[in-house]
Amino acid sequence: MPTKMDQASTSSIQQAIWEGRLPLEIVLAPSESRVYDKTDPYLISYHRISYLPSLLPRLHAFFSSSLIDPSSQPHEGWFSFENVPLKWHYPVGLLYDLYAGAEPASKGGGGLDESDAQATLPWRLTVHFCDWPHEDLVQLDAAGMVMNDAFINSVKEADFLRNGTAKGIMSLSKEDSSGLWEAVSVDLPSFRRISNILLPPTNQPFRNVPIRIFLPLPPDTGAPSLKVFQSPLSPSIAVSNMTASHLGLSLTLSMARHNSNNSPSTQSQTVGTALHALLPNLFPSRRTPVLANPVLHGAVLPMSAPVEEVVRCSAYGDGWAYIVVRMVG
Repeated sequence: MPTKMDQASTSSIQQAIWEGRLPLEIVLAPSESRVYDKTDPYLISYHRISYLPSLLPRLHAFFSSSLIDPSSQPHEGWFSFENVPLKWHYPVGLLYDLYAGAEPASKGGGGLDESDAQATLPWRLTVHFCDWPHEDLVQLDAAGMVMNDAFINSVKEADFLRNGTAKGIMSLSKEDSSGLWEAVSVDLPSFRRISNILLPPTNQPFRNVPIRIFLPLPPDTGAPSLKVFQSPLSPSIAVSNMTASHLGLSLTLSMARHNSNNSPSTQSQTVGTALHALLPNLFPSRRTPVLANPVLHGAVLPMSAPVEEVVRCSAYGDGWAYIVVRMVG
């Protein structure tokens, strides 16, 4: 039976996640460069939990001497990978897992092994400062409020799922509300202080677990596509003795006797049980990843990991665990 992690383990994992970085090689779109594709790239080791728009001011300054249109503004910038506009409200680590590191949506074939994933680094992105793709992306603003509001709205959704109400985030002071966004990838102690106001105590389970599952699909018409699965996910499940035996869960005799005939026993919802419920065709087993692996922060999640503990220690800054499905073989 899955057991809860202690606070030290949770903090250690969260610390490691916040220290996780991706090497990026960012080039200016050739059509916007005075020297076409001869512009030097911008190289950076960037936090996986950060967001690409935060790079726009320094990228605009770096490429300013090469821009055909020098009147363009930093907030007019957007990113693409292999001609696919990247959604700026997704953390860069999730974007990499989706498009390059874990069964990339822009390529056909089987899943990547470790050597394939390393071959995609540094991750080569293109930045544009004109021709905003309005059909794919919401326009950013100079003050950064669109980005801030998108982040806070995502935090509200996660807060509502965890607690059954969004009073936590709504009651934050203006300083803490803005500080939550400003602390992402930069200041873990400040982030913990504010986010701990929103999280239920460890002895109080979540109402529902904020998890989104991304399934990259091979391109049908030259453009990659994604399916996103989200459903209210309880941190525990009711398992009858017969079902528990079938799952291989260890129920003690005393627990079995404590319950009346055919009455359910409560067990932790695991990554395996959640994926089997949401995507049974891809995850026919609750214990073993037969056809696909669940990937979070570039690592394969154990199927036995309790989903609530995964979110407590491994959620992105907005409180969500974004799991990418990576096909096996």
